[in-house]
Amino acid sequence: MNLNLERLGILMEPQVGNHFEAWGVLNPASARTASGELLLYPRAVAEGNYSRIEIARVLPSAGVPSAVERTGMALEPTEVYEGDKRAVGGVEDPRITFVRPLGVYVMTYVALGKLGPRTALAVSRDGYAWRRLGLLRFPIEASIDFSRYGDKDVVMFPDIVKDVEGKDAFALLHRPTYLVHNEDGTVERVIPSGIDDDRPSIWISYIDVAEAAADLAQLTAVHGSRLLATPEYDWESLKIGAGTPPVLIDGGWLIYYHGVRGEEPKTPDEQKNVCYQAGAMILDRSDPTRILYRSPEPVFSPELPA
Repeated sequence: MNLNLERLGILMEPQVGNHFEAWGVLNPASARTASGELLLYPRAVAEGNYSRIEIARVLPSAGVPSAVERTGMALEPTEVYEGDKRAVGGVEDPRITFVRPLGVYVMTYVALGKLGPRTALAVSRDGYAWRRLGLLRFPIEASIDFSRYGDKDVVMFPDIVKDVEGKDAFALLHRPTYLVHNEDGTVERVIPSGIDDDRPSIWISYIDVAEAAADLAQLTAVHGSRLLATPEYDWESLKIGAGTPPVLIDGGWLIYYHGVRGEEPKTPDEQKNVCYQAGAMILDRSDPTRILYRSPEPVFSPELPA
């Protein structure tokens, strides 16, 4: 199966003199509006690692994305769960899915507050105006309270799938950090009961279709969490996490995910010695807990040194 990607070049760089982007623009989500516009939602990092989520309209040339036009901010840190007195806080690393049965764009993003990185949701009808729904809410299941864990790399499925009981559900993939941040500032590493591999991995959780259709705020109420995939190959030996929202192809749900090898720094002052690469995974159309294909080698890798 040929799933290799083609580089087209740099589309967006920090704008000179734009203090919102003083430390960079990175990790964008994307969405296409009803009128056909392609929008990017990059994380814009200001001085001191203060992050916002921008909106930029993609401008094509000869049918190929070539430049962007900034149109403002989608989200800025305003909520308690998006800030911290011990750190600057921020809203980071969005992913966006148009959830067809609900007719809305759903943005998952990292809210960096005093209890560490958590995933929050926002929704939009047009891709420009966004309304927060709040943090993901997990019930305690099998002695696991994921509401206390750091969580990242969350992507929504665009359509209804079957949950572990065979019922219609919306689903999302996420990557718990296995770190619990306490109110006093301490951090504990807590591996869920029954999990033998302590490396950060991809989990799947579900959302009740009828409840979400009646009240979009119920998109934050997830259940049925279970481990989907752990690091398997050398190129992803440190950790894995979902990258792109699932896309339905003939073979099932295609996702591109990141795999990391190397060593994480033991202190904040140490430099990272890691390599991020992208792989592909195909999940069963009806039951996305079934992995039908997983690329043994990365399909996208860095070519230049850091």
